[in-house]
Amino acid sequence: MSTFGDFVKKMRIRNSLTLREFCRQINVDPSNWSKIERGLSQPPKSTQVLQEIAIVLNLQKDSEDFNTLFDLAAISYIPSELLNDQRVVKKLPVFFRTMRGEKPTRKELEELIKILKEE
Repeated sequence: MSTFGDFVKKMRIRNSLTLREFCRQINVDPSNWSKIERGLSQPPKSTQVLQEIAIVLNLQKDSEDFNTLFDLAAISYIPSELLNDQRVVKKLPVFFRTMRGEKPTRKELEELIKILKEE
């Protein structure tokens, strides 16, 4: 699974944005943002900031890339010891999207419930 920083860097490069230009557009310090892209600092928590990033990266609302941006930001705040079970990690996007009010497919919901019930 990609990290938030890796994902944003990939999207930034795909849009032909230098680090400095990207940071100018989202109004952040390039040296601080570089730490985020390298995984040395946490991504922003603010929904508003994440939405601004999505706009600069030309991510369409509710697209797979848009959702991935938000999912990876949220996953980065989960303690690493909880991320050891890859079955759970694979289902986190479904959980986060459900929490944001998006409706998972029946199959996704059933798989998530199954994982949550396991001991």
